Amino acid sequence: MLIVDDDERNLLAIRTVLEDVADVVLAKSGEEALRHLLKGEFAVILLDVYMPGMDGYETAQIIRAREQTKRIPIIFLSAVNKETEHLIRGYSMGAVDYVFKPVEPVVLRSKAAVFVDLYMMTREVRRKARQEQELLDANLRANAERLRAEQELRLAEQRQAAIIQSLPIILYLEEQDAVPRIPKFVSGNFKAVTGFDFEEVVATPTLWVERLHPDDRERVTAALRARRDGRAYAVEYRWQCADGTYKHFLDQAVLLRDADGRPLEYAGTLLDVTERKNLESQLLHVRKMDALGQLTGGIAHDFNNLLAAVLGGLGLIERRVTLADDQRKVLEMTRHAAQQGTELVSRLLAFARKQKLAPARVDMDSLASTVSELLAHTLGGLVTLEWELGEGLWSPYADETQLELALMNLAINARDAMPEGGKIRIACRNASLAGDGDTVAGDYVVLAVSDTGCGIAPEMLERVTEPFFTTKAVGKGTGLGLSMVYGFAQQSGGTTRIESRLDHGTTVELWLPRAPEAARRAAVSHPVDGFATRSQSRHILLVDDHEGVRATTAAMLEDLGHRVTTAADGGQVSELIDADGLPTVDFIISDYAMPLVSGSEVIRKLRQVKPGLPGIIISGYADTAAISGAPEGVVVVAKPFTVTQLRDAIAAALAAP
Repeated sequence: MLIVDDDERNLLAIRTVLEDVADVVLAKSGEEALRHLLKGEFAVILLDVYMPGMDGYETAQIIRAREQTKRIPIIFLSAVNKETEHLIRGYSMGAVDYVFKPVEPVVLRSKAAVFVDLYMMTREVRRKARQEQELLDANLRANAERLRAEQELRLAEQRQAAIIQSLPIILYLEEQDAVPRIPKFVSGNFKAVTGFDFEEVVATPTLWVERLHPDDRERVTAALRARRDGRAYAVEYRWQCADGTYKHFLDQAVLLRDADGRPLEYAGTLLDVTERKNLESQLLHVRKMDALGQLTGGIAHDFNNLLAAVLGGLGLIERRVTLADDQRKVLEMTRHAAQQGTELVSRLLAFARKQKLAPARVDMDSLASTVSELLAHTLGGLVTLEWELGEGLWSPYADETQLELALMNLAINARDAMPEGGKIRIACRNASLAGDGDTVAGDYVVLAVSDTGCGIAPEMLERVTEPFFTTKAVGKGTGLGLSMVYGFAQQSGGTTRIESRLDHGTTVELWLPRAPEAARRAAVSHPVDGFATRSQSRHILLVDDHEGVRATTAAMLEDLGHRVTTAADGGQVSELIDADGLPTVDFIISDYAMPLVSGSEVIRKLRQVKPGLPGIIISGYADTAAISGAPEGVVVVAKPFTVTQLRDAIAAALAAP
């Protein structure tokens, strides 16, 4: 029903009365009513006589003039003018009835329901007439349609069979207490999924149980025994196919019953979920590696603090104490061990993707020459190195030094896998990816390092990139080579892929993004020569929560001729400020990561008292560029550092704007 009234209260009241009779459409003017009539079909129109603009009479005249709407009954609504001439005018405009306001709900509902019923009966008559005509037409076409239906049925059956054949799923029917397990029926794609013909399974009743993975067999057979109670079941397991590979199957079935509730048979599906399980394993691996990365990054930060104290202390002993030759030898051995610890930390940071990288366009010919020279005396006479640089090879965008180190690690791993000698091949090619869960879409340069060695067992492949995990004998490796390569590739925007077969060798692929056209080799920054000569004595405030680092750094500064005041944290700095204990301090060196207040905040707080105060932030984190909110002009130095590096950093901070 279409209700037309310029008063919203009237529309609400009438809709409330009639909404249980038919669907109600509201219009606030004659123009809006005409728009509704262009889009919909109505059983009756309730039309207010007096409305601003186009009144009810004009609206009714237009409705009656249109072929599509002229037969819709119109009931006029009026609050005035009950005189006969107005009624006659309304009827002459096509009205079938008049209802005066205020409207009596029962009367209005009764009148409207008559026209709604009439409309529904008319539509039903039309529908039956159409059905009769359609039935007549259907009878005339019966023979042709029957033939076409049979052809389409055969085609549909063929299409359905082809679809089922292509899906990684088997449909089966099986007796409730079948022992051993032999289905009565399986879908046609049984061989495509398992590699076996169904006849082979029937001929060998124990085949299905024998090919269950040993770790899953007891659990699956227990689940099948439990189904004798008539319950539906779902079990996931690994099953060895005809080609010897294991697939992951999701086996689900429900018990079919007859009309009296008696059990008939199990109807089930066997779904190949191998791809899903592989994706789940990859996701778990990525999450595990991220967690390990967070852990190793934190460990590396603490190690850097310890190594800073050790190396700083050794430097102080060397500078301040006259040592005999044997004592100097012990000191050098200790320093060498600490420097090895620094190298170990750098590998941990490479895995954690927190090392400092200077990516640039890498020339592949130059890279091949450099790596070959570096490995010339390392591989030995039994192992040869061969490069394959594809035609039109792109240049990767990466830190060349770290890339050289990654390739050396892979080559040394390959050498260790071939104790009796062999050949290492580094094949480079271009590749483009549409993108997947591990790598973004784009162009890549792939460096594949292959050996012909002993290979890696499948169960170990997932763990070889974990830090400290190694397949080598005790004392033969740190377990950080592949983890460093993995972290370097991830931090460079690429990835690694490993393929290996026992007694056939291993291939490790290093995927690195292609260098953009605008990329240029990054210039290596060196300290300005003038920095080392600036030795003006200063009063330096040193803030570090690590006692060992604080003591050794203070001693370094004193050796450089500076006066040092130390503080353990931001709280002690605040006490010095409140006590006016910093009038002569003209330089600040602060650790970045400290309890409660960071080094950046300490420097900002001091600059409120002494504007423009130059300073340095020292940090155990390797990624100094990621230190957030470093104040303007502050130089960031990574731990551990030497006295020369500290001197140059002070000069750089003093020269900064």
